[in-house]
Amino acid sequence: MNSLAITAITLVCLLAGAFLGLRVRAAVPGHLTDEAIDVIKLTTGLMATLAALVLGLLISSANTTHNLVESEYRQALVNVVLLDRDLAQYGPETQDARAMLRHMFLRKAETVWPEEDFGPKEPASAGGEPIIEEVQRILLRLSPANEAQTWYRSRALEMVSQAQQLRWLLVSQEAAGTIATPLLVVLIFWTTAIFGSFGLLARINPTVLFALFVSALAVACAIFMLFELDSPFTGLIKISSAPARAALAVLEQ
Repeated sequence: MNSLAITAITLVCLLAGAFLGLRVRAAVPGHLTDEAIDVIKLTTGLMATLAALVLGLLISSANTTHNLVESEYRQALVNVVLLDRDLAQYGPETQDARAMLRHMFLRKAETVWPEEDFGPKEPASAGGEPIIEEVQRILLRLSPANEAQTWYRSRALEMVSQAQQLRWLLVSQEAAGTIATPLLVVLIFWTTAIFGSFGLLARINPTVLFALFVSALAVACAIFMLFELDSPFTGLIKISSAPARAALAVLEQ
């Protein structure tokens, strides 16, 4: 389920909770004594504190993860570019490896940013074996003729292992998010109960309805931000493709 759907569900739940509170107030007005109102306010304050604390920690954790993934992603792009430069410096024997590296990079960019144009679409690779491992085998088969080629081959092999970080990073991030469903359910339940108490204590009028709607929308937007940050390569707040385009321009030289 994407972040927009979860946001819509959250908004509906909060508004339904407020509406239920308004209906309960109308059905049992005699139960709202001063003591009962004080207890409701205290319990609402406790739930609001817990919900704000949990939501704030989740957003902070998701933002940290998002920034960490973006940093590792940029470093992996640097490693790919350095690998291509080392292959180019080695000599014409590495042309096939460089072509395969560019093919792998372009295919991955088209997968992560399918809505963007990276030029002619790259065909799928034959077989399911990772291209980066084939590049590694090509390097192992090379026979350096001098010390310079030996050095470039050694550096290229080192960069191959580091460049694999990009592949595994994308695979792990595309698999699933880190937010547990039970935690999300509990968080929505808390906030729904809070809005139910708002409706229970408020006298219905257009101003109250507008305030409840704006508050519910603010909480739903916080949930939306949480899930967007938790998915660095999908959604509206996804990692920019600009660094990948810059790396691709170098690979095409």
